[in-house]
Amino acid sequence: MNSLKLFALVFGLLLCFNCKNKNPKPNSALASIDFLRGDLLLCGDGQFGELKFSLSCDYETRETFDLAVALLHSFQYNESEKAFVKVIDADPNCPMAYWGVAMSIYHAAWFPPSEEDLIKGSAVLKIAKALSMDDKQRDYINAIDAFYTDWKTIDHKTRAKRFEDKMEAIHLKHPEDIEAAIFYSLALFSTRDRVGKDYINERKAGKILEGLFAENPNHPGIAHYIIHNYDNPTLAQKGLETARRYASIAPSSAHAQHMPSHIFTRLGIWEESINSNLQSTESARCYAEAAALSGSYFEELHGIDYLVYAYLQNGDNKNAEEQYNLIKQRRTFHPTMLTAITYPLAAIPARLALENKDWERATNLELQDIELDWNKFPWQEAIHHFAVALGAANTKDFNTVEKKIEILKTLYQNLIAQNDKTKAIQVKQVKIQIITAQAWLSFRGNDLENGLKLMQEAVDIERKTSKHPVTPGDVLPAIELLGDMLLELNKPEEALAAFEENLKDRPNRFNGIYGAAIASKQSGNIDKATLYFNQLIELTNGINSERLEIKEAKIFLEQAI
Repeated sequence: MNSLKLFALVFGLLLCFNCKNKNPKPNSALASIDFLRGDLLLCGDGQFGELKFSLSCDYETRETFDLAVALLHSFQYNESEKAFVKVIDADPNCPMAYWGVAMSIYHAAWFPPSEEDLIKGSAVLKIAKALSMDDKQRDYINAIDAFYTDWKTIDHKTRAKRFEDKMEAIHLKHPEDIEAAIFYSLALFSTRDRVGKDYINERKAGKILEGLFAENPNHPGIAHYIIHNYDNPTLAQKGLETARRYASIAPSSAHAQHMPSHIFTRLGIWEESINSNLQSTESARCYAEAAALSGSYFEELHGIDYLVYAYLQNGDNKNAEEQYNLIKQRRTFHPTMLTAITYPLAAIPARLALENKDWERATNLELQDIELDWNKFPWQEAIHHFAVALGAANTKDFNTVEKKIEILKTLYQNLIAQNDKTKAIQVKQVKIQIITAQAWLSFRGNDLENGLKLMQEAVDIERKTSKHPVTPGDVLPAIELLGDMLLELNKPEEALAAFEENLKDRPNRFNGIYGAAIASKQSGNIDKATLYFNQLIELTNGINSERLEIKEAKIFLEQAI
């Protein structure tokens, strides 16, 4: 790790201020705060983009401060906090360094901070507010303080909106301040409608960021947040150019290597998604080694989840299985982001079974044995039980289906009981799973009319529900399952309409294209069947796939000549 040693030396020199020793008075309150400290663990050549944030304090700390902000923009939260703490240690009277620590533990785009983090953030800001500062610094401090104030009695969503309002005020007051605009766009993303598909905040934030990107082409935050705001079927095309640039802007960030794959996944560009995540997982393993983590780093699991999804869409079961084999025996994980740990561990084995319609495998799935309590993650656990329920329905193990539906209902109620508005999309997705499982229980039990009615109900909810940002996609879309059901009911025209609707939001899905080809064939539309079977062959070109659907496509095309 020569680059790590180099950076340790560089930062040691940066913070050794022999030429300007102010001998700041120690603040006893600092000793009570459990700051993250230590050498910055920066893999690769340490490039995280370019920016200059003029609100840092001592001139000698500015390079460190700007690096901390760059790390913050690429969600390298532990390292950004350590870098801000280096500034505090060198200049404890710098209010913006405390702002940086509070921002590093907010995780605006991810999930609500823990109680421990909220206590810590409040304590950090209490120190900051007692320091001397100019009006602009005070505005920044007050903005993040609006999120931490009264956290015991005011819900996360309300406090996040207060932060957004404060950042908007700073942005309007200082339109020349690039960072104010960027952090305002991040605040807009954090308060977006997480369930619906109007994407009001995402469009507003995207417009701000696009206006900044041309003059700031190497800024990591601008590129990163454009991708987050456009990570949906409606806006994804607007983020493609940025996705192809972000990794080169911050090549030392595992997250920056991964994020472009969100856009590639939305657009069905599987090879670029695969390449993005191969680089990301390698960078994540580098970080885990450098940090001497006792468990796997969450970015590796997150990247592998996207890798498995992409490989499956290419019909490449072999590489999908190999990626799963890397993690399926692991038990300990670095809990920076528990959602991004537990979701892949539930979703990956479910995908491998369901995407291949391997119902026996799905029925026999078991939750991975990990050093985390699955009961604390009802949304993630529900994915497992949903997969087993679908497998059991299709093998006519109706007792198991009924048991799994009851478990899903309990998990659904557990999510509702949490009364966490940031998990609204999780609640919706579990509801879709319950109705879908009930639909296939009825359908396989020969109550065809009720099965179809329930499946259509699940699709109606899915149409109004956005994708969770941590996921590459549902383990099986309800609209795709509706298409399968309609095919079995000998309604190929309706099935084709379902599959084509599915492909509009989820382009280049293997099962979506295959379903559209079969529906076209059964409805007598040979031209469309030829089109879709050719797409399936093109999708899997160069892959030594054993999927039977590809063999079927080749036979059809040979006979159609």
